[in-house]
Amino acid sequence: MAAHPMLDARREQMFPTLGQAEIDRLRRFGESKFYEKGERILRAGEVAPGLILILSGKVEITQGFGTDQREIIVTHQAGQFVGELAQLSAHPSLVDGEAVEDVQALVIPSARLRDLLVQEADLGERIMRALILRRVGLLESGAAGPIIIGRANHADVLRLQGFLARNGQPHRVLDSDSDSCAKTLIERFNVDVHHLPIVLCPNGKLLRNPSENELARCIGLVRSIDPTKVYDVAIVGAGPAGLAAAVYAASEGLEVIVLDCRAFGGQAGASARIENYLGFPTGISGMALMGRAYTQAQKFGAEIVIPEEAHLLDERVIENGRSYVLSVGDDETLQSRAVVLASGARYRRLNLPNLGQFEGSSVHYWASPIEAKLCRGQEVALVGAGNSAGQAAVYLASHAKKVWLLARRESLEATMSRYLVERIKAQPNIEVLAQSEITALQGQEGNLEAIRWRRGARDGETPYPISHLFLFIGAEPNTDWLVRCDVALDEKGFVRTGENSREGRHSLETNRPGVFAIGDVRSGSVKRVAAAVGEGAQVVAALHAYLARSAAASAMRS
Repeated sequence: MAAHPMLDARREQMFPTLGQAEIDRLRRFGESKFYEKGERILRAGEVAPGLILILSGKVEITQGFGTDQREIIVTHQAGQFVGELAQLSAHPSLVDGEAVEDVQALVIPSARLRDLLVQEADLGERIMRALILRRVGLLESGAAGPIIIGRANHADVLRLQGFLARNGQPHRVLDSDSDSCAKTLIERFNVDVHHLPIVLCPNGKLLRNPSENELARCIGLVRSIDPTKVYDVAIVGAGPAGLAAAVYAASEGLEVIVLDCRAFGGQAGASARIENYLGFPTGISGMALMGRAYTQAQKFGAEIVIPEEAHLLDERVIENGRSYVLSVGDDETLQSRAVVLASGARYRRLNLPNLGQFEGSSVHYWASPIEAKLCRGQEVALVGAGNSAGQAAVYLASHAKKVWLLARRESLEATMSRYLVERIKAQPNIEVLAQSEITALQGQEGNLEAIRWRRGARDGETPYPISHLFLFIGAEPNTDWLVRCDVALDEKGFVRTGENSREGRHSLETNRPGVFAIGDVRSGSVKRVAAAVGEGAQVVAALHAYLARSAAASAMRS
């Protein structure tokens, strides 16, 4: 991979060489294949045949820094294997691979690769670690995947960049104002600057300011759903609860499909650092934790479709009982015997008339390296008093000149973990403004120039020249789509569960049999990552019980 101290130090783990005994153990998972010298084995943007174990010969792996520039990542030899995380889920390749000699190989398709990882524990661990490290290398090199071309601080550039980053997809951003390669591509494709941003996908297709779904389909993240297949369980939401349910359900042999309209990880993925999650004494970023869960679910065979949004839940009678039908996307449907609602919550917005014109470019609901780079050396404002707000404030303080933390309450102690309160107090460039609220935003053409805020009921408004505002003011249940689905909600819009326990319903089951709710979307849930993961594990036992009852009832009817 491109030079990087951490990756160079772990190069042997990234590109291990298997011994003859290990190769022999893998033969039952694949088929022999011969490639002639000069033959293209992998092509960026196209689905690879699977993991390719080289028995003899050499394969050169390259990545692109532009349309005409290539960089050699590695040359694989006998005993080494070609592939990274894309091969785990049969997604298009992010790199090119060419046989520089005649090659005899063992090709292990994606489905059998997942079998290998489960059945060969020690060897599977080595292979999985290599696949993950190779994806990390591609992410850090910034040379693989789609190329976004536009002004670096444009809202749509940030939107597309954020979508790819939050879904663990390598990509590159070229500033149309300063990058010579960007200007060359704009001229080559005859693009008017007013039509920026554009995205050049690895398969060569050019997109003009695409939606997230259009981009996902172009790079192969989203494929058509088979409307005739009946899954055991459909999970709506890929946050901590949904991913936990997917991992446990898929590992126990259930056919699982997971939908999410944005990215895996939910609100937990936005946490700069989680330090009170069991087993991580030094802390872990929300993105890293959720990324591991996402890969783990794929390892066990869960089908994950992002971005894809559920719109309607209906029932259908099938040959061996009842199934639910989810309407998703524009015109697709999927069938499942049971449904788990894990759609979490959506961020609350300030009630300001012109907020929308600054969202994406100057107003942010996420504190990631993308936003940190935008506000480096500047003063920023952050509104919120929960743990997410505290984590974001501490993270931004390491990049920004100063962080103004506005909270409505008299102090942070009532709503924020003590360790975060103490850390905020220890940061010299974080100033907490208690009993404060933002009253107005000022700026033009989508760029924030100043914020007005008020402290207390008697104080007047104070304008301050700030270009970036971060909002962590809680969330509301993401259940608007359930209003038309006969799923019982409480007065705040959260999903009710466990109200029909006398009828043998599980405590996580809704008023509709076989429809469960877990995590933040459930009424009465504890809003913590660990609690969401626990409910994700707990619901799998309820799924087994429901599916067994349904099968027994169907057998009696027949």
